[in-house]
Amino acid sequence: MKIFVTGGAGFIGSAVVRYIINETSDEVVVVDCLTYAGNLESLRPVANNNRFFFEQVNICDRQELDRIFIEYKPDMVMHLAAESHVDRSIDGPAEFIKTNVVGTYTLLEAARQYWNMLEKQKKQLFRFHHISTDEVYGDLFGTEELFTESTPYAPSSPYSASKASSDHLVRAWLRTYGMPTIVTNCSNNYGPYHFPEKLIPLIILNALEGKILPVYGDGGQIRDWLYVEDHARALYKVLTEGQVGENYNIGGHNERKNIEVVKTICHLLEELVPNKPAGLVRYADLISFVADRPGHDKRYAIDSSKIGKELGWVPFETFESGIRKTVEWYLANEDWWCRVKNGSYLGERLGLSR
Repeated sequence: MKIFVTGGAGFIGSAVVRYIINETSDEVVVVDCLTYAGNLESLRPVANNNRFFFEQVNICDRQELDRIFIEYKPDMVMHLAAESHVDRSIDGPAEFIKTNVVGTYTLLEAARQYWNMLEKQKKQLFRFHHISTDEVYGDLFGTEELFTESTPYAPSSPYSASKASSDHLVRAWLRTYGMPTIVTNCSNNYGPYHFPEKLIPLIILNALEGKILPVYGDGGQIRDWLYVEDHARALYKVLTEGQVGENYNIGGHNERKNIEVVKTICHLLEELVPNKPAGLVRYADLISFVADRPGHDKRYAIDSSKIGKELGWVPFETFESGIRKTVEWYLANEDWWCRVKNGSYLGERLGLSR
């Protein structure tokens, strides 16, 4: 197959691309406009593969989308392109509406036009897989329940509201136009190539530099942590084996309080990097509680039994094994995260762009 992966230079998108190139015989066309979160260096391991193609295209650009659909003739689309950082959505929601809502609409319309042009067999096999978040469901604080595929939407932030909007658009294009769509909603991802502003890489890198480890509120917020390579496997399985019109929740079965995540990282660094920055006795001494995020959800937790029962997917990594792999990856890949932190990665194109 030939698969479009929008946002394929991002954290989850690049993991999906690496998985497809390394574990299947499919071709991949990465469609990414390379905002701050798009990093072609995350695709370096597969960039020279003859089944890999790259197009620097914004999903809001209908003309360019039409061009690449006609040029590459994909069999399937995996839509991961999105603005995704909650704090940034609070400070500047406009970009989230533009990319996540208008961009998804534009991509859906380009895909629908292309799909309508296909001959019968290819039209029946075509899939539009929209990758979303558990944050669309809102807050589970005060209950022991889990998010299921039938949980009502109750987004709390501009980010989650924009993703909820995009989910609704995808389902509407299925119901109204018959376009073969699938939606997945995942829990918090972590792992290699994660942008350093997110919690886990931020804590790792700040600790290594002897900087404060900021924790919102009392650190009691609970998240279900999903190793990104487990997520990539799940997404490909849904794309190739999932049922049109269904949605699947994907979680790691690893609920942890944020403060527990931070302390776990500190404990691992005590073992792996005992030579600390000057004057520091314990990495945990760097923990600093800061003012909480406005509207901060207290608990997310995914029930991923549906994808387990229907498609046979289960995560390989526990939180303990996954977080160790993650810390070890950052310790072994200083060049990658240094180039992200100093901004030099933004000039990198790996010779891939048109």
